[in-house]
Amino acid sequence: MGITASYYIERLSLIEHPEGGYFAEVYRSEEEIPEETLPERYHGKRSFSTSIYFLITSEKFSAFHQVNSDEGWHYYTGNAPIHLHTLSPKGELKTIKLGPNLAQGEQFQYVVPANHWFAAEVPGEDTFALVGCTVAPGFDFADFELAEREPLKIAFPAHQGIISRLTRVD
Repeated sequence: MGITASYYIERLSLIEHPEGGYFAEVYRSEEEIPEETLPERYHGKRSFSTSIYFLITSEKFSAFHQVNSDEGWHYYTGNAPIHLHTLSPKGELKTIKLGPNLAQGEQFQYVVPANHWFAAEVPGEDTFALVGCTVAPGFDFADFELAEREPLKIAFPAHQGIISRLTRVD
């Protein structure tokens, strides 16, 4: 039997994330961007950049959420690809497959634009994937919004099925 999700959770000291999955911050730049030079959507200064390890399993998907910054996803390892679903402010749904199998349309990295709703899952049973997420300007929980199912379904009626499946908050 190969390496399991539990192995990475233990070895990387990952803890549960509010959106689902497990994470550990591994980098936060010491230098900061002053609030007055940031766009109005930010309240307070921000690190130049932050990065985390992020692991999702077939049981612990990443629920729809959004952040104020661009977020780069980098595939590292696992026994399944990640299906990263993004909803643009105009309502365009896009699914990106992150993984090592380029011949099957997977890619190693993708950047979710700021203020797009996004969620992630791994297909199959007993599957997992480990990625890195890099945010610039750096991540702050003040910039994080976990989607509420009904308001998101009203905002994007064409995508009610995936929204119902990948949200946790009614």
